Amino acid sequence: MKKFLGIVAMGVLACLPEAAQTQQPIRVNCGGPNYTDTKGQIWPADTGYNTGVASTNSVVATGTSDPALYQRNRYVSGSTPLIYRFAVTNGAYRVNLLFSENYSGLQSVGARVFNVQLNGTLVLRNFDIFATVGANPAVVESFNTNVTSGQLAIEFDRLVQNPKINAIEILPLANSPMMTLKFTYPDGTPVTGNLNYAMSTSLLTIGGQLPLVNGQATCVLVSSPAVLGLVGQTQVALNLTDSTGNMVWQIAMGVNPADANLTSVQNSTLNVVLNRP
Repeated sequence: MKKFLGIVAMGVLACLPEAAQTQQPIRVNCGGPNYTDTKGQIWPADTGYNTGVASTNSVVATGTSDPALYQRNRYVSGSTPLIYRFAVTNGAYRVNLLFSENYSGLQSVGARVFNVQLNGTLVLRNFDIFATVGANPAVVESFNTNVTSGQLAIEFDRLVQNPKINAIEILPLANSPMMTLKFTYPDGTPVTGNLNYAMSTSLLTIGGQLPLVNGQATCVLVSSPAVLGLVGQTQVALNLTDSTGNMVWQIAMGVNPADANLTSVQNSTLNVVLNRP
């Protein structure tokens, strides 16, 4: 059972609608030049943006093996939202947004607050980097989206001060086994709400949210957690909040990604029956 829950935990990290595609990964060093990370991956110079100002900060971000990715950023300088647009093949994607609040003048709760949308869908509301991780740590906010228009747009909307983004990574996910999680009440009524996840290693923190559709969340089980940048012992927390915001289901555990290779796992379904709150 523990092994199965580990598979669920790692699989939910890639929850998204099923779709096939051949798109290559997209990486952007926002506000900066070409950069090759410690995995040998190339992050091309800043591109795809509509407005904003490129900025450099000499503060070294903590909690990452690639602090240089967090020393450059693009920020909103006026009322026009900052939008990055990329032409992509229709299909399912994981979008990783890299942030660090390394500007000393805004290292307090509420000093920098903004929203983020993916193709018009709000994925980060009232996001405050400092309130999330404090001063200088790197944080990765991860989301899943299904593109049907041949374009992926990431919009940063100002609330307090200037929205900023340090780097963007867009990963196609396809040709992998699928897991469907079905949440119902004892009478068979589908649960409404959001499936939330958060995980952290000594070098990386990522998280996200997926709304239930007819009580279901469909997940791609990636062949190796390394695809998501997870290396070493990982603390995973999953929970389901219903439409009133109550937490009605949760899993918290430690997982070693080296022991969670999913290449032999087939399509499957997990049925969860919840008592009404």
